[in-house]
Amino acid sequence: MKKYKKWIIAGSLAVLAAALCAGLYVRKVQRENKSYSLIYIPKVVDGTNDFWTSLILGTEMAAKEYRADIEIMAPEDENDVEGQNRFLEAAIEKKPDAILFSPSSFTESDSLLKTAKEKGIHIVFVDSYTDQDVQDITVATDNLEAGELLGKFAAGILNPEDQIAIVAHVKGVSTAIEREEGFRKGLGDLAENIVDVVYCDSQFDKSYALTMELMEKYPNLKMIAGMNEYSSVGAARAVKAAGAEKRIQVVGVDSSQEAVQLMEHGVFKGIVVQKAFKMGYVGVRETMRMLRGEDYEKNVNSGCELVTPENMYSGEIEKLLFPFNTLKTTNPEQ
Repeated sequence: MKKYKKWIIAGSLAVLAAALCAGLYVRKVQRENKSYSLIYIPKVVDGTNDFWTSLILGTEMAAKEYRADIEIMAPEDENDVEGQNRFLEAAIEKKPDAILFSPSSFTESDSLLKTAKEKGIHIVFVDSYTDQDVQDITVATDNLEAGELLGKFAAGILNPEDQIAIVAHVKGVSTAIEREEGFRKGLGDLAENIVDVVYCDSQFDKSYALTMELMEKYPNLKMIAGMNEYSSVGAARAVKAAGAEKRIQVVGVDSSQEAVQLMEHGVFKGIVVQKAFKMGYVGVRETMRMLRGEDYEKNVNSGCELVTPENMYSGEIEKLLFPFNTLKTTNPEQ
């Protein structure tokens, strides 16, 4: 009789284990098949800016692959913090499963983000972050690393006495702060040669005008460093228009088709290119893994590469410079 009891107990435990496994499998399938709603709020939607265009395409492709509904909401100017916050308020009212957010301000969106968290909405930072740790996931370039990479390159093409100016994008935003800090670190002792730092509010025309002023104010200026696509390209346009490309070296962060042409014409000496498409794709991928209860990465460095006239047409670098020609074959993990 005792023998039969042991078999009955063993059989019951096996049935329970099987039922548990089946239940877990059913829940996993249900999570994978559930339709999740995402809202992505970048700093700007601007068809003239390849960085944001590529990043948004990355989010949309990943959303399609992971069967998520995604809505893009953003202002028309990258420095429009109030406008971005209005979109954030509207997004919270829609109560999506997650809001992916690229904050234009280091501090001005924190209260709204806390409200979203209180309502059970997951927060994912893409590209930049805020003063408070309210996010579940962060996917971004290591901007200190990007700035330092640019600074080390710049130091290698400068003379000890050469004057340097920085044209940054939006004052106070995390990307501008960290890239400048990294750039100064990469320059080493040459950081003492920085004569001015100006902010173009992520506008091509303002960067152009500021650069013209810098060249007039500092006639011995030998380098201008831009900290994003707007500031870099605007500065390069001004240097080219002034016919000063042989006297003033331009380096920057972010690329575009125009930046490639300016490098071909000898204006840009080096550009640190972010992996924008990957950043957007991985941001949505990790968000979906989190929502489905799978293992996910909380902090992802999406990476960057230094591009120079010497390597700009090598295999992987060419994919970064011409993302819209290679999206069908680009591996987001690269």
